Amino acid sequence: MSKSRSRVNSSQYRGKYKSIPDPFPVHKLKRVDRPTTRIKDYEVQRVSELDGGFQRANRGEFGSVIQKEYDRFVEKHPLSDSLLDMSKILASAVDGPIRTEKAPLLDDPHLLSNHVKEVAYFLRADLVGICELPPYAVFTHDRWKNEPIELKHKYAIGILIDQDWKTARAFNGSDWISNSMSFLGYSTSGFIACILANYIRKLGFPARAHHATNYQVVVPPILLWAGLGEMSRIGDTVLNPFLGPRFKAAIVTTDLPLAIDKPIDFGLQDFCQKCKKCAEYCPTQALSYGNKVWHNGYEKWPVDIARCTKNRVGNHKGSGCGTCIKVCPWNKPNTRIHNFVGWTMRKIPFARRFAAWGDEVLGYSKPKSKWKWWFDLEDVDGTLTIPKYTSKKLKKYKRRQTKKNKDE
Repeated sequence: MSKSRSRVNSSQYRGKYKSIPDPFPVHKLKRVDRPTTRIKDYEVQRVSELDGGFQRANRGEFGSVIQKEYDRFVEKHPLSDSLLDMSKILASAVDGPIRTEKAPLLDDPHLLSNHVKEVAYFLRADLVGICELPPYAVFTHDRWKNEPIELKHKYAIGILIDQDWKTARAFNGSDWISNSMSFLGYSTSGFIACILANYIRKLGFPARAHHATNYQVVVPPILLWAGLGEMSRIGDTVLNPFLGPRFKAAIVTTDLPLAIDKPIDFGLQDFCQKCKKCAEYCPTQALSYGNKVWHNGYEKWPVDIARCTKNRVGNHKGSGCGTCIKVCPWNKPNTRIHNFVGWTMRKIPFARRFAAWGDEVLGYSKPKSKWKWWFDLEDVDGTLTIPKYTSKKLKKYKRRQTKKNKDE
């Protein structure tokens, strides 16, 4: 096929891609050349996925009780267990054959990037960003076979999924819906990433999806460089200006020629230095009240991985923990008033001093039980039971059903 036939003239399509595809006003964010987190690029060493907190818990580094709980801490609630099952199915769908003949595509990386984003939004992504894949964002070894990873793709596409504001306002931060919220984000972003990667391969370019049950990359640095957030006080968590920390992400790496997004600066480093709500509310005090430290070539607020992981895995009053997500002042719905408050926090440094205070006064850290929709259930040795620590509403329902059954 000749070059003229293998490529489509981009001038035919420019008019179709003038509109901004993003569902949030990301075009209004301040773009910078480098992430607001200080990174010494050539000092950052690649890490193994086996060094993560959950993998360490699985190996027994945090004690035999936590090691045993690791095998059930997601599965013990039927909804999070169902979402995990879907994530496991997607584990084998991350890669596949590439079409030998490249499709006749647009000759403009900017239009290709817009197209890729539109595809992701068509598949119901909430936010998408693109960057060059940092070499240090690739794991050294995978967690399943402990085999070396060699990933040479040039670009990375970050896909964010909202964990649902309606649910976030109803849960207390660490009750029985917590892991379901996480795996809603994990499974949905993984589903989108697998389809998007498959689509790119069918266009004739290599692409691989990376999601919760089959990563080959470290997610936070990709989100930073793709303009999807800034590093926050919540350990190694990236915080988005529109979703806050209330999201999970999947990645697609590829060699499809794309235009990259720049990192963003919405004042979060200053905000997190002043706020500290996540540290105050953390059940195990795993988050730092202090200043940043240098770690592996980049600057971050430290987190006690052992404390955090033991609480998330060993929580006997719920399934997992998302207290830091619950209490974060950036965890808000997409409404005019909250968007205006978010704008002030991004643009007016003085307003940041009052954000955490106002958030507390208005009661956003407290669960709104009237919006609760899920059942508090726990799988104990294969039998679903109503756990000891549950809502009064469900206990009343159980008593009514018991009485009704006796009457019948």
